[in-house]
Amino acid sequence: MDIKRVAINAVNEVIVMTVVNMDYKGQVQKRINEKMPLATVKGFRKGAVPKDLVEKQYGKAIKQEEVQKVVDLALDRFVKSERLNILGTPLPKINDNFSWEEDELVFEFEIGLVPDFELDLEAKNNVIKYVVTADNKLIDEQVARIQKQFGTPIPKTIVEETHDVSGTFSNIEKAINTPATFSLSIFNDKKTAAKFVGKQIGDVVTIKTKGLFEDDHQLMDLLKVGHDDVHGLDIEVDFAIETINAVELAELNQDLFDKLFGPGNVTSLADLKAKIKEDAEIQFAQQAEQKLMGDVTDFLIENTKFDLPEEFLVKWLQTVGEKKLSTEQAKMEYARSEKGLRFQLIEGKAMAQSNIQITFEDLKAFTTNTIRQQMAQFGQTNPTDEEVQGIVARVLSNQEEVKKLSDQVVADKMLQLFKEKANATEKKVTYQEFIAASYGE
Repeated sequence: MDIKRVAINAVNEVIVMTVVNMDYKGQVQKRINEKMPLATVKGFRKGAVPKDLVEKQYGKAIKQEEVQKVVDLALDRFVKSERLNILGTPLPKINDNFSWEEDELVFEFEIGLVPDFELDLEAKNNVIKYVVTADNKLIDEQVARIQKQFGTPIPKTIVEETHDVSGTFSNIEKAINTPATFSLSIFNDKKTAAKFVGKQIGDVVTIKTKGLFEDDHQLMDLLKVGHDDVHGLDIEVDFAIETINAVELAELNQDLFDKLFGPGNVTSLADLKAKIKEDAEIQFAQQAEQKLMGDVTDFLIENTKFDLPEEFLVKWLQTVGEKKLSTEQAKMEYARSEKGLRFQLIEGKAMAQSNIQITFEDLKAFTTNTIRQQMAQFGQTNPTDEEVQGIVARVLSNQEEVKKLSDQVVADKMLQLFKEKANATEKKVTYQEFIAASYGE
């Protein structure tokens, strides 16, 4: 057998394999000999069929099967021996002139190679590392929400300006059918709030979405519409009033503080505000890190130049998956996945350059921390090590969970690497300023 690589360009090659009779003859003869006692041909007893007739009846199919085994094994060994870093899997080239009768059988396989490129994690950039602070306005609003949330609802029959209303938003065209509870103060325009005043249970109020809030993103929460739809959304929605409540605000006392944060952890309004600020800024920091990761990722994808074997990958996408894709469908799928593929290659390069490896201890430590956080959310703030490690062991025995957690560990290590290398400009902002920066507004 002869096997070689033929370069097309830096990211495309063809593997050419020439298979000769001696590569498969012995195995074919063995299969035919095994077939003879079982072969049935009209006019001959079972097991008494001449060998030449057995070869005539079964030889071609057996030859094709054995050649395919030889080709598959040789291709796999060649890719490994050449240490080829390929994208997808080798694709056999169609040869309309191919004949199984030839003494030399030539097979060709297209391959797409992982490109070689330079990665500069410390390149000059305009990435901003946001430090999000909870300002007094946000803290005071949260205090008010707490008082209302733990307050006492007082049913009413007619809506007044200070009341809460519950009901359902609807719009047939946009398929909106969303239950909601809100106070009239949420609206940007007092004229909108005034439409509700004086209404009763069962009444329907029609309002326009355009300009409803200072930040259109509030429509995502209120109407449960997607982010791409909220910008400039200009429709009318109907709200059917189902309940009306006044709220007697909860008193800011020790009973409320203990209910929220445990006995004795918060003892005053000042403590409450400090706790709200602390908790909010922890949450904001996580969101800011996600944005930093996204911004650095976008920068690296945009500024790290390399070619991909696009034509090959489009062909390859047509061969994978349960449903075969047309060329146009494969091109669309490639366009959707190209950015992710580029970052996957950049991520791999970054890990190699920085000698980042994922060990079992890394995975175990990450899983342990995740389990503790989840248990704390459900009120188990002091689980024993034995309890936690028992859960960790069960989780890590599930291969799907291991894969998912491994991806999260990689993402966490990449975030730490980017924070260290990217030289992002630090900027302190309020949460509203951060939201505006996040959505480009």
